[in-house]
Amino acid sequence: MTHLTMIEVIEMEKLLNRIAVNPNVLVGKPVIKGTRIPVYLVVQLIAAGMNIKDVLKEYPELKEDDVKAALLYASKLLEREITVTL
Repeated sequence: MTHLTMIEVIEMEKLLNRIAVNPNVLVGKPVIKGTRIPVYLVVQLIAAGMNIKDVLKEYPELKEDDVKAALLYASKLLEREITVTL
């Protein structure tokens, strides 16, 4: 496990502040703040092989940090995922 410096933690928090969860926007799905672009869509585009520049070309209202924020948000969700064996 990698230990993060305080500066890295602060930068990660800044990125996460780019994500909004509002029950009145896309039924509460996490979106890039100020847009209706859901985090899951950005992650899907990267998973499908697009690079950050491709995503920004497709969605010019986004910034590079928005894409990074979506990936970080998804990783934080998975980090907290609980596995239950039946």
